[in-house]
Amino acid sequence: MSPAAATTTAFAAVSVAIPNPTAPSRGRVRLPLRGVPAAARRAVASMAVSAPRSGAAASFLERRESERALHFVKYQGLGNDFIMVDNRDSSVPKVTPEEAAKLCDRNFGIGADGVIFVMPGVNGADYTMRIFNSDGSEPEMCGNGVRCFARFIAEIENLQGTNSFTIHTGAGKIIPEIQSDGQVKVDMGEPILSGPDIPTKLLPTKNKAVVQAELAVEGLTWHATCVSMGNPHCVTFGAKELKVLQVDDLKLSEIGPKFEHHEMFPARTNTEFVQVLSRSHLKMRVWERGAGATLACGTGACAVVVAAVLEGRAERKCVVDLPGGPLEIEWREDDNHVYMTGPAEAVFYGSVVP
Repeated sequence: MSPAAATTTAFAAVSVAIPNPTAPSRGRVRLPLRGVPAAARRAVASMAVSAPRSGAAASFLERRESERALHFVKYQGLGNDFIMVDNRDSSVPKVTPEEAAKLCDRNFGIGADGVIFVMPGVNGADYTMRIFNSDGSEPEMCGNGVRCFARFIAEIENLQGTNSFTIHTGAGKIIPEIQSDGQVKVDMGEPILSGPDIPTKLLPTKNKAVVQAELAVEGLTWHATCVSMGNPHCVTFGAKELKVLQVDDLKLSEIGPKFEHHEMFPARTNTEFVQVLSRSHLKMRVWERGAGATLACGTGACAVVVAAVLEGRAERKCVVDLPGGPLEIEWREDDNHVYMTGPAEAVFYGSVVP
């Protein structure tokens, strides 16, 4: 975007193509703007909805309706949704963190948990992934985002069948593999368990790891196990004062921020609240650093299985139920790597004109 665009407070127009093969070949929807504030009318001037032709992602991104238009594809992985931007021609993101936050706004923007940029690879990787959260902050990486990234690459590169490539992230090298059934299996690397490297100020309780450490939040003494999957996670299966943690009963919007901004986490933290259904089946809710309550968190699901194993609650291979659906997680003993398998799919294609 141009320097002038960086100061724009609203996005003037959005065109959207929805991937629905049963829909009519063409249709236009005018949004009723009566009663909408003038600023909002300027923000969304018109919207066109259509079913794309085959190869929609690649052909759509090649369109040049306006030299200033930002072309994107909206993806979701278990309800964790992202605005995907083809940024392969530059190592500089096409939008600023402030613009990303506006795009992610679910009332006045496109709506998403983050904006992900596909960039040229560095350090021998095929591609580089950067992401801006919905609040404009930049995390090291994102597990669900990696799966969406992989599927997006397959579309814009027109890859068929099983494919694997390397992605450079702020958390190091990540290797996703698109499987024949469309699921994406990701080698998430080794978990980090040393407190200062996570980082957390909580003292180690098991060798150098922070396992079931006591953490005071909202008048309760929570048992916290800390894990980094390239980004920090605080995993809790309950508190001293709670007999059983029922994750569906949590008021996540109230307690989540208190964990995220707790003084024991100098870089803030993602927080997972977990219920054990069996030794191979876990249920979690997540409060993500910089994004709040989301329907899924891939790195969080990985951290949950690592924490469950460290606490002796589960086996190394588990199904983790998130609000958006299940993920398969395995923490292998032979290589110490964590593997995540789950879906990712395109929701719609669009252009935003500042």
